[in-house]
Amino acid sequence: MKIIRYQDSSGLVRYGAQQEDGSAKVIEGCVFGEHKVTDETAKVEKLLAPITPSQILCIGLNYKFHAKECNVAEPENPILFTKGVNTLNNPGDPIEVPRALRSDEVDYEVELAVVIGKDCKNATNENALDYVLGYTAANDVSARDWQIKWNGGQWCRGKTFDTFSPLGPCLVTGDEIGDAQNLKLSCTVNGKVMQDWNTNDMIFPIVDLIVFLSGSTTLPKGTVILTGTPHGVGLAQDPPLFLKEGDEVKVEIENIGSFSNPVVDEKV
Repeated sequence: MKIIRYQDSSGLVRYGAQQEDGSAKVIEGCVFGEHKVTDETAKVEKLLAPITPSQILCIGLNYKFHAKECNVAEPENPILFTKGVNTLNNPGDPIEVPRALRSDEVDYEVELAVVIGKDCKNATNENALDYVLGYTAANDVSARDWQIKWNGGQWCRGKTFDTFSPLGPCLVTGDEIGDAQNLKLSCTVNGKVMQDWNTNDMIFPIVDLIVFLSGSTTLPKGTVILTGTPHGVGLAQDPPLFLKEGDEVKVEIENIGSFSNPVVDEKV
């Protein structure tokens, strides 16, 4: 099933099951528990990020060619950082370039996002995917100057500005995603393809990530795991390509779909 989250004409936030013709049927109940697809047609006033995360866990340097373009060795263990839930952004809503705490090196990163559907602790290779509610597309927007130059050794400051985690356009359940470890993913900036690769290049596949992240640690339902980005990021271009007001960024993942976000300066 392809699940959307949306605001209807009365301002209510609801879930819907996307149909082949692009319409959606209203879902009653909780997508993390008991729910059913009704015959009522969803009246989508505004498409929202498919879930509101309980937390956002992210993996750095998880694609082989991305590690090469960064001129670093492949990590022995997954590199974990977090993004605040304040970073959540909807399809079509603007990505804000920070101006109060100024950044001039805001970058794009298309990523496959995994959504945990039930509390998960000490998952195994055999049952890790049983905890997955579904998959969605993400843009791990990153302020490279704060991530690399002024970070005090941590990535979180450059990753946790408002609007820096667009998700969408839908959440695809495991029975419909196909092989999540073999999906094409891409990112375009102003219509130019900057990233175009496949999830089969991951250093640590999805199962390994869930096992690692849940080790001695409870992942509450609603946890979103960003699984890393392929090569082609703006930082690695010659010269570097960073986002600026007026740009349009589009991310797309096979069997999930695509969404775009305009780029604006933060109003201060």
